[in-house]
Amino acid sequence: MARLGAHIATARLRRGMTQAEVAQKAGITRPTLVAVEQGRTGTGIGAYVAVLWALGLDHDVEDVAAPERDAEGIALESARLPERARRPARLDDDF
Repeated sequence: MARLGAHIATARLRRGMTQAEVAQKAGITRPTLVAVEQGRTGTGIGAYVAVLWALGLDHDVEDVAAPERDAEGIALESARLPERARRPARLDDDF
């Protein structure tokens, strides 16, 4: 979280934006932005995403924990799949 906060602070500074400007655009308070830039874990994820959006860096957020990128989950799921297909149960036409 500290590294993410530092990256956000660097992005803000590169854009020449003040904390007040980014906070206003993100719809959060300046103290919340300070908490985001410090990487405080008690700060809500919504604040982080709002700041990323305000800085134009939100495009990768939707890929966080994407099912198709979860190699371990895919491997575990594959291990649980049956090895062969089962025959369907015979249906009886007796009424």
